[in-house]
Amino acid sequence: MTIVAAADGSALGNPGPAGWAWYVDDDRWAAGGWPRATNNIGELTAVLQLLRATKDTDEPLHILCDSQYAIKACTEWLAGWKRKGWRKADGKPVLNVEIIKELDAELQGREVTFEWVRGHVGHEMNEAADVRARGAATAYQNRTEVPTGPGWPGTDVDPAPEPVQVEPPATLF
Repeated sequence: MTIVAAADGSALGNPGPAGWAWYVDDDRWAAGGWPRATNNIGELTAVLQLLRATKDTDEPLHILCDSQYAIKACTEWLAGWKRKGWRKADGKPVLNVEIIKELDAELQGREVTFEWVRGHVGHEMNEAADVRARGAATAYQNRTEVPTGPGWPGTDVDPAPEPVQVEPPATLF
């Protein structure tokens, strides 16, 4: 049977307090975040943590995601970035490269498909992941306990997985 899950990220400010979450159902979800990161880091980390949590299931995984960046990073751009030494078409370094490399490793040998869903329009699973990712970001903003969720049966939730790197701001000069 295929596991269907939603993955989402959130940042309150970009960068700012940030969160990530994946959601299968009310008994299988996880969330976490950091005091300062970007939305893209949250989006990528949600997918990465979902892949890690489900890696021992031997089940195909179908990921619902409202981030074109996360989907294309995993399905279209990754092979070219890897071939070009982790450089983009313009020759600049790939942002969030450490997370991308970890995604590459976790995707190897897995049957994973992605589906883009429009965010914030009432898609039940996407909304559930969004609420949890935003909840983690808000907890970091308010310096309160982060709701990490039950996770996947038999696995631990790492609420603030490394590496976290904040994309550098645009150069003003």
